[in-house]
This record gives sequence, C-alpha cells and structure tokens, in this order.
Amino acid sequence: MRRRFVPSHYYRESYQILQSLTQYIRVDGYFKEMELAMIRTNIEDDREAIMDGFMNGLNHDITHIVELHHDVELEEKVHMTVKVEKQLK
Repeated sequence: MRRRFVPSHYYRESYQILQSLTQYIRVDGYFKEMELAMIRTNIEDDREAIMDGFMNGLNHDITHIVELHHDVELEEKVHMTVKVEKQLK
C-alpha cells in the first residue's frame, strides 16, 4: 500500500533528513525527531548504527562527556545525555 500512495522521493528526502539531523534543541526533542525520521524512512538498523547516528548529531560539549560512559542500550545513552545537558546548563 505504501508503494502505491507514497512517492519514491519521499523516502530519499526523509533519509537525507535523518542523515543530516543535528541537535539544535534539547536532547529529548532531538531524540524524538530522530525516532520520527527513522519511522518515516522505515529504517531498522542495528542498535550500534543508531547509537552512532545519535552521537554524531549531538552538540560537541555533550558528546565528549557522554563518550566517556559505556552504555549498552540507546535508552541509557539518551538518559545520560539528558543528565549531561542539565549539568551543562
């Protein structure tokens, strides 16, 4: 059904948005935008690729601190970035 009603350029544009996503708002909002873009593009990559994409789009101040912590799950990493963001403010 998607093939019939959703134009092919929609997926390309959504994928480009996902690849160029950067944090210009709070971490919570950035993560929600990332999840929404992943749903739109129908991408189900492995967890490591998703975490790498998440970390690449974060502000550099937060990224340097969060990289010091070893988190296994994406949710843990998001929780840690929210904590770091609050500490930096």
